[in-house]
Amino acid sequence: MAEPFSWVPTGIDTDVPSAARVYDFLLGGGHNFASDRVVGEKVLRVLRDGRAIASSNRSFMRRAVLLMMEHGIDQFLDLGSGIPTVGNVHEIVQRENPDARVVYVDHDEVAVSHSQLILEGNDNAGVVQADMCQPQDVLSDPVVKDLIDFSKPVGLLMVAVLHFVPDSKGPAEVVARYRDAVPPGSLIALSHLTADFKPEEMGFVVDAMEHSRDPMHFRSLARFEPMFAGMELLEPGVVPAPRWHPELGPAGEGGPEDVYVGIGRKV
Repeated sequence: MAEPFSWVPTGIDTDVPSAARVYDFLLGGGHNFASDRVVGEKVLRVLRDGRAIASSNRSFMRRAVLLMMEHGIDQFLDLGSGIPTVGNVHEIVQRENPDARVVYVDHDEVAVSHSQLILEGNDNAGVVQADMCQPQDVLSDPVVKDLIDFSKPVGLLMVAVLHFVPDSKGPAEVVARYRDAVPPGSLIALSHLTADFKPEEMGFVVDAMEHSRDPMHFRSLARFEPMFAGMELLEPGVVPAPRWHPELGPAGEGGPEDVYVGIGRKV
């Protein structure tokens, strides 16, 4: 039976788990349902550092945004943004530059609903409900066109989302279409879960997510790195998350190495 939450958008089947809400559970958030927690607990039984892996992904996003700001970028498109938690992109950038602009994109109704609540009254940030695998729909959305000036460099984020894109949808091609849409000087941050280090445990995670709205597709470094084709990789290249500019995070942050990350510059 579906759970009666007043904050749930009309028509949501809370019995079907979603990646955004399982991720929220792993991050310690409160916008998830029993079905999501069942999947999350399954993950944690076989992947004991699952919460740390989720946190490592989130930390990379923060460091990536800080580095983008150092490069003068003041507008951001966050694809597959997920459930709002502390340290959202707009909170990070608008603390330093209140005029910085941010658009969040997600297909999960709960993620979009809560983003709308958080962004109420913020004229420099917006949210779009769309499938990021349909770039033409995202890029032509009125919110995107109103807030993002594609004549200037853009900070494009695809963090903890590409491992939900099956091969049949061509994840590298999806990245390439966004790369082609942004101007030179734009920075594109990608992260991707891998089974390179824990193949057995990650196999169980794939099984746990199989019947959710968002099955998972872990990829090796050899399959992830080519997604930066046509870009100039910033140092230190594509590496496990804790090795990517640790100086931009809290001292001793560290964490598991089951997430590959990197930033490419559109040239």
